Amino acid sequence: MGHARKALRTTAVGAVSATLIAGSALGLAPAAQAADGIRFVDITGDGGTVLKANVITPAGADGSHRYPLLVLPTSWALPQVEYLARAQKLANSGYVVVSYNVRGFWQSGGEIEVAGPADTADASKVIDWALANTPADSRHIGMAGVSYGAGISLIAAAHDKRIKAVAALSGWADLIGSIYSGRTQHVQAAALLDGASLVTGRQDPEVRQVFNDFYASNLAKEQDLINWGKKRSPATYVDQLNKNGAAVMMANAWGDTIFPPNQYADFYEKLKGPKRLELRPGDHATAELTGLLGLPNDVWTDTGRWFDHYLKGADNGVDREQPVRLKSRSTGGYEGYPDWKSVAATERKIALGGTTTIHTNVDSGADGGIVFLSSILDQVAKLPPVASIPLLPRRWAAVWQSQRYGTAQQIRGTATLHTTVTPTKESGTLVAYLYDVGPLGLGKLVSNAPYTFHGRTPGKPFDLDLELFSTAYDVPAGHRLALVVDTVDPLYIEHNPSGAQLTFSSPADDPSYVSIPLRKQ
Repeated sequence: MGHARKALRTTAVGAVSATLIAGSALGLAPAAQAADGIRFVDITGDGGTVLKANVITPAGADGSHRYPLLVLPTSWALPQVEYLARAQKLANSGYVVVSYNVRGFWQSGGEIEVAGPADTADASKVIDWALANTPADSRHIGMAGVSYGAGISLIAAAHDKRIKAVAALSGWADLIGSIYSGRTQHVQAAALLDGASLVTGRQDPEVRQVFNDFYASNLAKEQDLINWGKKRSPATYVDQLNKNGAAVMMANAWGDTIFPPNQYADFYEKLKGPKRLELRPGDHATAELTGLLGLPNDVWTDTGRWFDHYLKGADNGVDREQPVRLKSRSTGGYEGYPDWKSVAATERKIALGGTTTIHTNVDSGADGGIVFLSSILDQVAKLPPVASIPLLPRRWAAVWQSQRYGTAQQIRGTATLHTTVTPTKESGTLVAYLYDVGPLGLGKLVSNAPYTFHGRTPGKPFDLDLELFSTAYDVPAGHRLALVVDTVDPLYIEHNPSGAQLTFSSPADDPSYVSIPLRKQ
């Protein structure tokens, strides 16, 4: 666990620095655009907790006319000025906008509960206040937010029938499925959240204990952790959300290292009302960032269109467009699909033949990158994490490759790994990587995912089925795909006992493969 604690300390420092820089930028940029209509107010939240908020009303609002209301909870660790530039634009287009700092952060009272019941109740209290103190129309209420604000907005819409439309940007649907996928702790993501909140807020004692148990890999507390996360996951309340009928738009990035896109896609398929799913290149909240600064931005443009239709009744066509919109990491255009399952028209399997044994506890050089940095480089410069596939040490990495492709392969959706694993110890962790390999053997990371097991019988094989993180990536003609499996990645906490080995085999009656989802050519 020493390496995990070192990674935690390093990431926490970086997270705090990045958060403060981002907070300063968001605080300064909108200030120059501040209009006379902005009011900074105190709103009494659940249990009497004071929430710091700001209110912007349309120009010329005199109380004789009611306007649609938009409520914007702040992102994790960011101050209440986060949305000022965007809120001004929304107010100029005819909305009353109330943005509030969620409890436990900055100047708001209370303690951080991570989208707990008090946070849900706070959202309703803010709506109550807005209806009593602004020219807001009780029949036309929406909520939107980035990251933390997205999750709170979805959960609030499941509990408050007055919320008619939601835009959840870079949020989560399944909290545990996000930071504990494959039963593996996403340590850099957790450390970023933890470190930022320690600097900008006050953690509830229960939240502090959850972080401590998470880092300590306390299996005795695993079910408690899962139960805690379910209470804070919109997916838990999907039936209530469907019953209430709110129109839900969700947007996320392919490389989101805090809330991977798989959990949003799964949640989207369960929604029954009006819905929209947008996925773009980038990392957590990077696709929305320029919009927060008041600059042109696709995510926020679509958010405005979503609310204009479902709160104002504008016939802008957003309800007639293909509801699933994707932008590939390799190309610049958008693609539309009728639903998530239509994203991958076909699947092509790469056989993982033979028997391969690897040793654990050593990083082979195949990695998922660094939280935020790697996916931002991919977003801006199309430079994902790379590895020299021929040079990966086969003692610590299992490698399988496809044949060279004669035509481009447009990967869309979720690749899945199926194999048979025989461990020498009862516990272990492995990480699977899918690479686009060029003629010189340099592999560009397409996707990855971790998997951890406990309580297995040493020497007894078991089946492994693992979903890699969803993506949209074009493999050029003349390239091949490679699947690499190793046991150490700085993004995750690993659970490999010293001296452990993992053997991957492909029985004749149950062959191993990786299934690649492909767009219709």
